[in-house]
Amino acid sequence: MQFLRSRVAALSLLTATFLVSACQRGGYQATPQLAPVTAQPVSKTQPEDPKAAATIEPYRQRVTQQMNEVLGVAPVAITKNNGESPLANFVADLQRERASAVLKQPVDVGVMTNGGLRASLPAGPITMGSAFELMPFENELVVLDTPGPVMQDMLNYAARIKMALSNVTYTVGADNKPTNVLIGGKPFDPARTYTIAISDYLAGGGDQMVFFKSIKPRSTGVLLRSAIVDHIRGLTKAGKPVEAKVEGRVKVM
Repeated sequence: MQFLRSRVAALSLLTATFLVSACQRGGYQATPQLAPVTAQPVSKTQPEDPKAAATIEPYRQRVTQQMNEVLGVAPVAITKNNGESPLANFVADLQRERASAVLKQPVDVGVMTNGGLRASLPAGPITMGSAFELMPFENELVVLDTPGPVMQDMLNYAARIKMALSNVTYTVGADNKPTNVLIGGKPFDPARTYTIAISDYLAGGGDQMVFFKSIKPRSTGVLLRSAIVDHIRGLTKAGKPVEAKVEGRVKVM
């Protein structure tokens, strides 16, 4: 009798399990349904849509007018190259100058890598479009209060690639280490804190400048591109051409 009750109970449990399983929904299976292809290839032969063109035209004219504004004139092209370059000198110097004006205090050093500059400034008229080609990023000009050991890391980085810095001269030894470092005409003091004008991208560790990541930057509220544009306009207003050159900031033994 006990055996019969056990068999009945087992059969009831099996039946209940089957019914519950039968009532549950299976896992969702997506069924892709692709719309019929109605798009057409777009190429230079594609006719212009008159309505779209009319909508865009006022904006196109405004952008073209803004990009064609002449900011200044360069007697010769201001180019970049490996090591010390006219363009990097130009931008690093104006960074330091603008940061000093904004913070109302001297800034010791300006830093700009060649990789951060996307195009040279052409000979002849320099337009707003030229400035956007040079600096297409929305990078902000910031200032770092840099302890001596971090400044040494910066100098070591610069010496490896023979990179010039604003307001700094040094010699690269046979071991690719910087020697005879002068900042503002005075010997480098590892016990000092130096101020550096730099882009927020580099300050955040960009271009492998990871030694800066521990320093909280001071904001200037000025876009680097705006600083470049304002500097060129200032030169023009003062009746000066836009010029830069290699000055021997970096000497190689």
